[in-house]
Amino acid sequence: MMLGKNLSLFWILSIMLILPACAPNRIYRSVYETCVVSARAKCDINSLQQYNVGAPDEYMLGFVEIDDQGQLRDRSQMKALINTLYQTAASDSVLINVFVHGWHHNARPGDPNIESFKGSLAKLSKVESNLSLTQKRPPRKIIGVYIGWRGESITIPVINGLTFWERKNTAQDGGYLGVTELLLSLEEIANVRNSVLPPIKSRLVVIGHSFGGAVVYSATSQILASRFVDSKAGKGYVDTAKGFGDLVVLLNPAFEAIRYAPFYDLAQERCSYFNEQVPRLVILTSEADYATKLAFPAGRIFSTFFETHDTIERNACKRSLTLDEGEADRTAVGHYMPLISHTLKPADEAPAQKVANYNNMKNIWSTQTRGGSTQFGETVLTHLDKTVPRNPYLNIRVDKELIAGHNDVFGGKITEFLRLLIVLSTSE
Repeated sequence: MMLGKNLSLFWILSIMLILPACAPNRIYRSVYETCVVSARAKCDINSLQQYNVGAPDEYMLGFVEIDDQGQLRDRSQMKALINTLYQTAASDSVLINVFVHGWHHNARPGDPNIESFKGSLAKLSKVESNLSLTQKRPPRKIIGVYIGWRGESITIPVINGLTFWERKNTAQDGGYLGVTELLLSLEEIANVRNSVLPPIKSRLVVIGHSFGGAVVYSATSQILASRFVDSKAGKGYVDTAKGFGDLVVLLNPAFEAIRYAPFYDLAQERCSYFNEQVPRLVILTSEADYATKLAFPAGRIFSTFFETHDTIERNACKRSLTLDEGEADRTAVGHYMPLISHTLKPADEAPAQKVANYNNMKNIWSTQTRGGSTQFGETVLTHLDKTVPRNPYLNIRVDKELIAGHNDVFGGKITEFLRLLIVLSTSE
């Protein structure tokens, strides 16, 4: 009897200690009106914010928040964003840049990912402004959309590291619900604008980091597969492979390589691509991302213990692949070497055959060769000759000097590479 009382007291005390450590489970951006950010107006609780109005680095930032079940916390928040963007796209072409954060982050004011995303949008806006002058066309309005979710459930340092698998499940589930609806709505805005043949087309780019990469992949993978199949031969013509929006980028994504393997197979079976083919899905993983390199497989060992796995042999277009299903099911997508298609290294370490810039990206990409290297800013991208040149799906292993760890995804060299990729995939 005394033992039962002691156990009950233990659990009560444990719950009382844990509850205060739980991360807030609420909406952060609760005012759905556009606010112009200034020294006097921080606009912290506004879900729609305007920055640097009238300057070359002007941009808009919108927030949409989802809960642990993948549901929109408030549909009115999403509707306010969509309605505002429809109004903007009625008069101007837009370049929408979506970012889904990862582990330990959320939509609270001051979150480091939000601040870094804002800096990235300002730089992208300057690039767009400069290109519009060079190409003698109107500039597209830069729109940032930050998708916030509870990336951390417990706030106690060290202990919150144990939430890795629980947050992974939340991220993958979340991508199947509200996020898909939001992304499709944003894509529709670009398509409606483009239907009236504007001077420059509207574009959509989606970026996910860490578990945010799992959110994005869950939300878009089936759509990506459908659109790739739709571009294949057998219907009277063969087209360039289409993607979701114009480009999907996953930074240090935390999901299994075996989930990516079908896309690798799908793209490999097409033995050549048109010169106009641009990247549609790009995965970037640091060789020093130990969260997905070490912690990820350690956890997957237990969760896959009772599953059966085979070894699969693939041979398409004179390229062979041996897929160990067990290893691929335990290894994060960016660390499973048989599926890595490119490397990215600092320019001073890897001499390049060609140099790309914002004005010649399409021409340089169209001349990609097997095993060739191209300089993008201060980085060099090398094709490993495992895939056909111009394959629209890239799984890139990144040197630790460019991305030093799991969260170091906003460094100057890597964000410049991303901007060049965005220009490549969104140019006319």
